[in-house]
Amino acid sequence: MVFSGIPFLYYFLPAVLILYYLVPARGKNPVLLAASLFFYGYGEPRFLLLMLMAILQGYGFALLTERQRDRRRRRIPAVLSAVLSMGILFWFKYAEFFADSFRAASGLPLPVLRIALPVGVSFYTFQILSYTADVYRGTCPAEKNLLDFACYVSMFPQLIAGPIVRYTDLAREMKGRSLQAEKIYEGLRRFLAGLGKKVLLANQLYSLCELFRQSEEKSLLFYWIYAVAFSLYVYYDFSGYSDMAIGLGKMLGFTFPENFRYPFLSRSASEFWRRWHMTLGGWFRDYVYIPLGGSRRGTLRWLRNLLIVWLLTGLWHGAAWNFLLWGLFFAVLLAGEGLWYGKYLRRIPLWGAWIYPFFFITVSFVIFNGSSAAEALRDLCCLLGGGGLPITTAETVYYLRSFGILLLLGVLGSTPLAKNLYDKLRSGKKTGRILAALEPLLLAGLLLVCTAYLVDGSFNPFLYFRF
Repeated sequence: MVFSGIPFLYYFLPAVLILYYLVPARGKNPVLLAASLFFYGYGEPRFLLLMLMAILQGYGFALLTERQRDRRRRRIPAVLSAVLSMGILFWFKYAEFFADSFRAASGLPLPVLRIALPVGVSFYTFQILSYTADVYRGTCPAEKNLLDFACYVSMFPQLIAGPIVRYTDLAREMKGRSLQAEKIYEGLRRFLAGLGKKVLLANQLYSLCELFRQSEEKSLLFYWIYAVAFSLYVYYDFSGYSDMAIGLGKMLGFTFPENFRYPFLSRSASEFWRRWHMTLGGWFRDYVYIPLGGSRRGTLRWLRNLLIVWLLTGLWHGAAWNFLLWGLFFAVLLAGEGLWYGKYLRRIPLWGAWIYPFFFITVSFVIFNGSSAAEALRDLCCLLGGGGLPITTAETVYYLRSFGILLLLGVLGSTPLAKNLYDKLRSGKKTGRILAALEPLLLAGLLLVCTAYLVDGSFNPFLYFRF
């Protein structure tokens, strides 16, 4: 079940919200847990038991960790929990990849593994890992109530695609939260804005990417149109889902962390990753990069830590060589900024500073989207003019005319222009009153338009399902 689907929008969510708002405060967590287990089991019933086992081990080992006063003894249950969590993640997400790679390199007739990837396993595994690590460090008390802990891990708004929420962010709200009409409306507005991003922008941009893949008349210009379209698609697909998750959280009384902050306006690759998928970047910083030593122990160790973090970041996104290349690409880019030219980027005028990161971010997503390392490198070669392709073709011009407005809206929508205009209108006395009166109608119209798009066709892909 996906947020941008008719079953979720018109059956599951209304039923859950009605029941959730009707039950007393002590019944809200049980209702939320039951709804979350149904939500996950609806699409992945065979993996529901796996998630419950992950919850139980994280809950039990955290309690054992907290009871130990000696630091060495505290480490044992914390390490066991981490090994189990990473073992589950490795087996289901990476075992087939490493087995296939070893078979190809060695030539040995090893059996072919066919392991299905549980939806959301990367997200809930990272939440359990951060929780047990925080309990071990003493920055977070172990949760005594199993139901509350299970509700935190399995909570359906952020279960499939994040944001990656730490228990310390929600601990107080898990015990009690206020449901104010203003916050519920704000959550509904944020959810519908995310739905519009997903259905009206991301899905249409992805259709352009599919047309590019099917084309037999590719050109240099068409490669760049594809690269920009796919970069924007990933942004609207994932940030749209994050907006929907944050909105759902508000409707349920929770405050989830922000995940995106206009990343395409960054002046450098390092700033881009402080604005893109911020909860994942923060997770790797706090639980991998800093424990490894960060940048405190000399240049060589910093480079080693950077390489480890970005290879792991690449692998987190997918078990394939192109994701490792993608992680290595950013490791090299960030190392270059840190060692050589980063200080010069800060001196470039703002309009010119955007060109550098946008170029390399766009190139990186071409690597990201390759079905294999060979295809990723081939696409990269063509993108940079090494494929012997014509600059443009009649087909390229046709698609540019057909999707030009969409691409322009995509670029403008990735900046704060629309938000700034909305805030300016809202702050005016007369325009603010008019907007307050019209906004519910506009939101209802947005929902109807999105529904029409969803009913009209079954083309509703979600990239992060494969992570």
